[in-house]
Amino acid sequence: MSRPVIALMPRLHRLQMVPLWLTLLAIPFAAAQQISPTQPIQISGYGIDIVLDPVHHAMTVQTTVAFTALRDAATVSFQLNPALRVTAVTDTKGQPLNAERASSDTLGATGEANEIRVTPSVPMKKDESNTWTFTYSGVFDTSRNSGPAGPASAIPLASIGDPVSYLLYPAHWFPTVGTLTSRFTAAMRIHVPADEHVFGSGFTGTPHLDPNGRMVFDFKWPQPGFPGTLIAGKFSGPYAADPNSNVRVYLIEKNKTGAKTNPLQSDAQNYAATAAREYSYFYSQFGPAQSGQLNIVELPDNTVPAYWAPEIAAIAGAQMQGETAFRLLANTIAHQWWGNDVSPATRDDSWITNGMCRYAELQYLGQISGASASADAVLNVSASALEYDTIPLADAAHSPIFSPEFQAMTYDKGAMVFRMLQWQIGDAAFQQTLHDILAQTEKSISSAEVEKIAEAASHKNLQPFFTQWLQSTGAPTLQDKWTLYRLGNNQGFRTVGEIDQDLDLFRMPVEVRVETEGKTVTQRIEVVGAQSQFAIDTFGMPRKISLDPDHWLLRNSPNMQVRVHILRGQQLAVQGDDAKAIQEYHQALAIDNISSLASYRLGDVYFQQKNYQAAANAYRDALRGDGVPKWTEVWSDLQLGKIFDASGQRERAVNQYREALQTQDNTGGALELAKAYLQNPYRTSHP
Repeated sequence: MSRPVIALMPRLHRLQMVPLWLTLLAIPFAAAQQISPTQPIQISGYGIDIVLDPVHHAMTVQTTVAFTALRDAATVSFQLNPALRVTAVTDTKGQPLNAERASSDTLGATGEANEIRVTPSVPMKKDESNTWTFTYSGVFDTSRNSGPAGPASAIPLASIGDPVSYLLYPAHWFPTVGTLTSRFTAAMRIHVPADEHVFGSGFTGTPHLDPNGRMVFDFKWPQPGFPGTLIAGKFSGPYAADPNSNVRVYLIEKNKTGAKTNPLQSDAQNYAATAAREYSYFYSQFGPAQSGQLNIVELPDNTVPAYWAPEIAAIAGAQMQGETAFRLLANTIAHQWWGNDVSPATRDDSWITNGMCRYAELQYLGQISGASASADAVLNVSASALEYDTIPLADAAHSPIFSPEFQAMTYDKGAMVFRMLQWQIGDAAFQQTLHDILAQTEKSISSAEVEKIAEAASHKNLQPFFTQWLQSTGAPTLQDKWTLYRLGNNQGFRTVGEIDQDLDLFRMPVEVRVETEGKTVTQRIEVVGAQSQFAIDTFGMPRKISLDPDHWLLRNSPNMQVRVHILRGQQLAVQGDDAKAIQEYHQALAIDNISSLASYRLGDVYFQQKNYQAAANAYRDALRGDGVPKWTEVWSDLQLGKIFDASGQRERAVNQYREALQTQDNTGGALELAKAYLQNPYRTSHP
């Protein structure tokens, strides 16, 4: 799930800027694992009747599961959240079945305590169809340190309360197999207090009251997919770009906290317009989604930054704000195609859908923000991809799906695989590949199938490409050396050179760009082995020669390692390990001692520790550094001003705030803060 690139903005918007996996570090891994690959059944559909009781944070559920046996089996294991207590399991004839939780010393291949095992009265035979009914109840009260998978320090995936309840599919609030790989249909009936609304997949009919005075909402999703998320509560909206828009935004009413209105309402219309533009852009790129309807629903801030389901893009309120909120929104909306229309055959194939969502996000960023912003974002995605490049992408399933390793590998390296595939086979063949993948609607797709589709579209043997980027680890470090010759008879110049790389098995085309005072010349060089030669003729005198100037390749370099160390430092800072974060920033500065970003991040950690002298030194180093990214200047000035205020040096603080204003850079609202601190000194109790 993700999330926006960290190196673009200062600490003020860190939660809105970090990669999604950084904001998911506290999620208990057991809450989202896939079941054993030896699972003997395929679930075809669910019938769920659920009553939500926000006052007592409770729910009671009856779930009917229709499935087919894939092999002979004496028991069947499902995932069901450990906070839920099963009172009965019955078979097709209504006969009771034995169901028990897996204890810590009898766990199966998944190693999870949320596994429940059901033993039929007679062992199942292959291809036998069954319908079992589970009756269960439980409490999801995140306000009392009893989240669905542990203490409140772990980010919950399910919560029931006022003003909002959410039951996200990975919370396993109903019996599941094959999380995000095994597709199913669902018919759901939800009973909630009369003043609440419910969002799910495939709303049908009109809400009506049941005999107990609860409002009843019915949903039916007949296509195989992942309609396993419900959000209920008190919402304002809809907000839409126009009355006929198929994309609508709903915000949580804040009555419980005493606020009469949600502060997001003032910008809800613009947010809805952004969502509509993003949906239209992806429609133009990928064609129609399974459904033409999309509800953008606010989640509380104590859960994941974003999640998706058919017809739903759920975004935490804090993630709806800030200059880069549109990126997380775009990534989440893209799952309506890449995740909903098609899904991975196994968790090892998750790079296909997660990677395409990140790729789509980058494409949209380039569309609206230009080449410079897109290039910097690609470099940061590359750094994230390289951070965990000791495990082949084809073995991603060894990591839990909400772990930083899995998120970085499948989203970021996955996006770079698609970007490199586009470069390898060309734009037309790449677009045909995406079209043909999406034509597998309502299906799960494997990496091998993607390879076959791309080969058919490009008429190329792509086995080396996919072997290199899915089965292997590492990325090449490319270096060039060249000699310039003047051609006779005023014919111009010839640049004769060689590309050296450290992975002798690496093979891909690399662009060499020669910039002159006149026309710029580019040439596509097939890099094979340790050395590859090139010769490029230009009429004008070459001024600059660069390899892969548009960053098509995932490759290593000293500058990339600086980004990787900064990224690791930010991850460690989010985890609260300041000592190791500081070490990572120092390693970045050891490679590039003028990196303004590394110095700024170092100052950030010291500032949070109230080690003001060390922080001031780091912020000054950022001001003396390379000035990349540009916002490090205004924010270093602002942070220095706060340090001077905190140490009782008001005159020096005022001068620093004025320096910040002179930059005229309002990234992250820096100028507004500088003006505010000019009027009223910064106080440590009110950062």
